[in-house]
Amino acid sequence: MQPPTQHPARTAAALLALFLALLSLVAAHWGPLISTDRDIAVTLHRSALAHDGWTRTSRVLTDWVWDPLTMRALLAVVAGWLLWRREWLLTGWIVGTAVVGAALQQGVKAAVDRPRPHWAHPVDTAHYAAFPSGHALTATLACGLVLWVMTLHGAATKWLRLAAAVAVVSALGVGFTRLYLGVHWAGDVLGGWLLGAALVYAAIAGYAYASRPKDERAGAPDGDGRARS
Repeated sequence: MQPPTQHPARTAAALLALFLALLSLVAAHWGPLISTDRDIAVTLHRSALAHDGWTRTSRVLTDWVWDPLTMRALLAVVAGWLLWRREWLLTGWIVGTAVVGAALQQGVKAAVDRPRPHWAHPVDTAHYAAFPSGHALTATLACGLVLWVMTLHGAATKWLRLAAAVAVVSALGVGFTRLYLGVHWAGDVLGGWLLGAALVYAAIAGYAYASRPKDERAGAPDGDGRARS
C-alpha cells in the first residue's frame, strides 16, 4: 500500500489515537479483547501443532525474510543509496525514524509488560514482553518508508504497485506468522501495525515541514512530503 501524502499529520494523529486506545485496553486487561486474543491464539496453535510443514515455513519467514534485522538492513541499504545521492536530510529522516521506532517499541514493551502466550507444547519461542509486536511494527515501518522514498523519487507506477503489493504481503504475513507460531496475541500484532504506520505518516509530515524554506514554515498547511531541491 503506497502511503498517501495528503494530510499525513492528520493520518499519523488518527493512527496514534487508535494505538493509544488499544494500548489502554491491553493495559486494563479488557475482558473482550483478552477473550478474543485467547480464542485466536488457541485456534492457530492447534493448527500449528497439526501442520508441521506450515509451522516450519512460518519459522523461516519470520526469522529470516521478515525478521526485524532484515527489515532494518533494507532501510540501511536505502539510507546508503540516499547518502550516495547526497540527500542528507532525507537520509537522516529515514535513520531517525527507524531509531525512534525501535526505541518506542522497547519502551512500550517495558511499560506494558504484557506476557506472551504460554503453551504446554510450544512450536517456537520469543523473548521480552509481547505488546506491541516488534516484527509487525518494524515490517510496517520499513515497508512504508521504502514506499515513501520511491514516491519521492518518482518511481514508475508499475514499480510502486509491485512494491506496494510486497509491502502488504510482508506486513500481513509477518503478523500472521507471529500469531501462528504462538508467540504473540492478535492485539500485539495490531498494535505493531498501528504504531508502525503512525510513525511512517509522522515521518512524511515532519519531512514535508523540515524541507520547506524557513520563511514558508510558519503557518504552512499539511504538506505532501515531496522532495525539495
